[in-house]
Amino acid sequence: MPGYLICLGDPVLCMHGGIGQTIPTNLRVKVNGKPIVLQNNVYAIAGCSLLTSGGPFCATAQWTRTATRVKSNGVPVILQDSQAECQTTKNGVLLQPTQLRIKGI
Repeated sequence: MPGYLICLGDPVLCMHGGIGQTIPTNLRVKVNGKPIVLQNNVYAIAGCSLLTSGGPFCATAQWTRTATRVKSNGVPVILQDSQAECQTTKNGVLLQPTQLRIKGI
């Protein structure tokens, strides 16, 4: 399904309310001045409300489903319908694109 591209700074939340942040790996492609997110971007999750004795349960999230036809430097881009899972819980993340101009498949 087509979906809007996700950019750096767009809200990414774990299922328990934690906020995801990443460092862009590709600064060449931008939408509205913000770098797009690629499959190799790992998100660090802060503020996950599901706690264990070792700390927050959701610590990082890795992309498992991405665009199939749109790539940047050979790496698939992340769309609003892409899926990631937290490495410890295997729960998904919630994505909310802020740009509504560019879609991909």
